[in-house]
Parts: sequence; C-alpha cells; structure tokens
Amino acid sequence: MAWKDRQNRQGMLFRFSLYGFLKNQRYFDPFLILFFRQAGLSFTAIGLLVGFREVLINLFEVPSGALADIYGRRRCMIFSFCAYIASFAVFAFSSSVWHFFAAMALFALGDAFRTGTHKAMIFGYLLREGRSDEKTRYYGVTRSFSKLGSAVSVVVASAIVFVAAGLQADAGLVVYRYLFLASIAPYVVSLINFAGYPDHLDRAGRRAASVGQVFRHLFRVGGQALKVSRMRRLIIESMGFEGTYKVAKDYLQPIIMVAALSLPLFAGLGDIQRTAGLILIVYVALHLLESLASRRSETVRLRAGGAERGARFLWWMNLAVFAAIAGGLGLDWCVGTTGALIGPAVAIGGFVALAVVQNFWRPIQIGRFSAAGDPADGATVLSIESQAKSISAAVLAPLLGLAVDWFGSFGRPCSKGASFIPVALAGLGITAAVLVFCRQANHKEKHESR
Repeated sequence: MAWKDRQNRQGMLFRFSLYGFLKNQRYFDPFLILFFRQAGLSFTAIGLLVGFREVLINLFEVPSGALADIYGRRRCMIFSFCAYIASFAVFAFSSSVWHFFAAMALFALGDAFRTGTHKAMIFGYLLREGRSDEKTRYYGVTRSFSKLGSAVSVVVASAIVFVAAGLQADAGLVVYRYLFLASIAPYVVSLINFAGYPDHLDRAGRRAASVGQVFRHLFRVGGQALKVSRMRRLIIESMGFEGTYKVAKDYLQPIIMVAALSLPLFAGLGDIQRTAGLILIVYVALHLLESLASRRSETVRLRAGGAERGARFLWWMNLAVFAAIAGGLGLDWCVGTTGALIGPAVAIGGFVALAVVQNFWRPIQIGRFSAAGDPADGATVLSIESQAKSISAAVLAPLLGLAVDWFGSFGRPCSKGASFIPVALAGLGITAAVLVFCRQANHKEKHESR
C-alpha cells in the first residue's frame, strides 16, 4: 500500500509538471512583439493591446477564481485552454488590429480562468495528503518544468521561423503565423492531461451555485483579504514586482533584434533569421536559468532565514538588475556605434538576470500568500493577487509603450537600443517605491502586534 501511495504521489507530481511543461509551449511568445511590429503596430499600439488584455484579465480574474472554487477547478482549467486555442487560431489568420483585440480578449479569458486555479489544485492536493509543508517544493518543481518547457518551446519556435524564413520568398508576417498554429497541438494534449486528474481536485459542490452565491463568495473572500494588513502588503508587492516584470520582459525581444542586426556573425542571413538565431541563444539560456532558479527558490528562502527575509533580499536584487539595464541602455545612448554591442549586451544580460530573480521570488511569494490566507479559498485569493498584477500591468503597458515611442524619436539613429531606457527607469522607480512602502508597512505591523 505504501508503495502504491508513493506511485500515486509521483503520478500527480508528473501530471502537475506536465501541465507546466505543456502550457509554456507557446511558440509565438519569444516573437510576439516582433510579430506586432511586423504587422505595422507602434509600441504605443502594442502597449494598448497589452493593457486591453490586462484590463479584461482584471475583470474576469476574481469571478473566475470564485467559479473555480464553487463549480470546479478542473472544469475551469479545461474551459481556459479551449479559450487559448481559439485565441491562437484568431491570431494565426488575422492581420487587422481589431482582430488582434479579439484574439487578446480570448487570451485574457484563458488567462483569467487558469491563473491561480492550478496552484490552488496543487495546494488542495497537498492539504488532502497531509503534506502542506511541501507546497514551496512542489510549486518550485512544477514551475521548473514549465521553464524547461519554455526552453524547448524557444528551440522549436526558432527552428520554425528559421526554416520558414528560408523557404519564404518574401519573409514577413506569414512566418510568425506558423507559430500560433503550431501552439495549438500541445494545448490539445493539455486537455487530455486534465482528464486524468482525480475528481476530488475539482472541489465542486454537489449542487450548482447561483450567480448570487458566486458573488457573495467573491466579496466575502476579497473583503477578508483587504482587511488583513499582511495580505494588503503582499498584494502591493505582487503589483510592483510581477506587474512590472510582466510588461518589461517583452522589451527584451526588440533589444535582441537590435543586437542581432549588428552582429557580423549572422551577416550572411536575412534579418528574420538573424534575429531568430540570437533569440534562440538568449531565450534558451534564460529559460534554463529560470528552471534552475525555480528549483532553488526554497534554498534562497532557507538561507535568507525565512520567506519574508528572502523576499526582501530579492527586492534589492531586482533594484540592482534594473540599474544594470539602465546603465547598459544609457551606455548605448552615450557611445552609439563606438560601443557597438556593449550597451545592448549589458541590457540583454540584465533582462536574463531579471528573469532569474523573478523565478526565485515567485515560489516564495506564492508560499507567503498560502500562509496568509484560508486554504478553502485558495483559488479566489490567488486570483485576487493575479488581478492586482493585471491592474498594474494594464496601467503600465500603454504608458511604457508611449514613452518608448517618444524617447525613440529623440534618439540617435546609431543607438536604437537606447529607445528602451524608459523601461529600465520605470523598473527602478517602481522597485524603489515598493521597498520604501514595505519598510514602512513592516514597522507598522510590528507596532500593531505589540
């Protein structure tokens, strides 16, 4: 019996990890901004698209968590992946910006019903098994598999773009469309994986809940979360850390393109192939380091002396990384062609480091939320946290896009990478502001506990 229990536990860890691996088979991800640019969109328009997506996530997020807690988490996950598949299909066959908004709406629906729900399923499983103390390890392992999936995804995506650009006489937007079509297959496999989850992970009630029950559940959990000072502080931290990272990380793609088009190593290839080659190198390294960081997040927590100290240490690391990115882009502005690739190279290294820090921080932050909230309302609490991130991203995305377009119009032709200085400055400012807020909040909490 003990051997059978171990097998069942390993089987669920495998299914949880397989989910993480498959959900990151989004082959368009490393090229999404380049896809929009190829479609003729400005960074302001891209920012509006991203902001629109985050606003919709914000609208659907908490109700989706409440629906997951009441109607069934596995059912909501299946609905989420069906919405994703529809989104990929619209992107693949569309060229109008209004079609892109429709695709973003479907994508937002998928995100809203997925984010927080699967984490709550993992924590619910561990609670049922009497192993709640393993939540950081479980989440770290499954997250590391999702980052490994991202690394595999980049290899596949770069190969598709490289081959398609070589075969396409007039390589352009059509090349990137193949990435959306290819992403549908692993999401269909994910639907099959969910079918193998045990029924008790649904946590659905015996009777269907009314709309009124859903919203009463929503307001009850949301009101309780906002009344607790510790929970409020955690939400603010997620808005500052995760919201900023969600918007800033995509600017790595155009910076890589700037560097790729300057590299003599790829001079014999077309622009799209040169960019795909460097994206392959950078993103594979990035995702492998992310996977390693997720696995080591527990080590960071233990060595720092607990989750609170570990999170504070990573906030300071975040500040240092944004300072390095700002320095690299500033160098590109100052020296132009004299510094060649030095500035963009420093910025690219900074974005990779930013991803590593974020993957140390995320499992620790999830554990902090789990410790501060009621396990029975896990999906709703984590959806509130995700909604908070969406609010900050929705505000920041169009503002940063506008700032990048504006700043780029004043840049020298030989320093295109310097156009992205506002991204680094925004990260610096937001990180510094949250650090000050957390210090004051900690003092207040200690004073109230006396």
